[in-house]
Amino acid sequence: MPSALAVVFWVLSLLAVGSALLVVTTRHLVHAALWLVVTLGSVAGLFLLLAAEFVAWVQVLIYVGAVVVLLLFALMLTRAPTGPQPDLTVRRALPAAVAAGLVGVLLVATVVAGFRDVRLELDEAVVGTAEVTGDTIFRMWVLPFEVLSVLLLAALVGAIVLSRMRGAAERGDD
Repeated sequence: MPSALAVVFWVLSLLAVGSALLVVTTRHLVHAALWLVVTLGSVAGLFLLLAAEFVAWVQVLIYVGAVVVLLLFALMLTRAPTGPQPDLTVRRALPAAVAAGLVGVLLVATVVAGFRDVRLELDEAVVGTAEVTGDTIFRMWVLPFEVLSVLLLAALVGAIVLSRMRGAAERGDD
């Protein structure tokens, strides 16, 4: 008989995988963003099961709150079609699924090969605390974090510029 923790884990895992599949298969961009909220919320629940409360709340506040809002904001600013897109084709779905499967197998093989004999002794009082997480982020990961933030900002500015240029070309302005 599985424990309640195992049942919650499997429910959240299946919800995360199912909603992630809906993110990439739906033809409606706003629905895809809302399924992304479900996916990220499920991942936050999995972090809670791992006793990483701080990371779970960061997941909810930053990814669910800020990134999805930024995504919807970018959709509105770029005048992207937000309704259903019936003209989207699925002719590249099979190669994309094969590539995703190969990347998944490679990732699993890499993690298994790299951590096969590693056993972590976790101190219950330290795992997932804000002190440990902040120390790790600001000592080891500050440069990649800042590079990613600049990249996201550049992508948003580029999308706005491209949409404005397309709008001016449609109106006949220079």
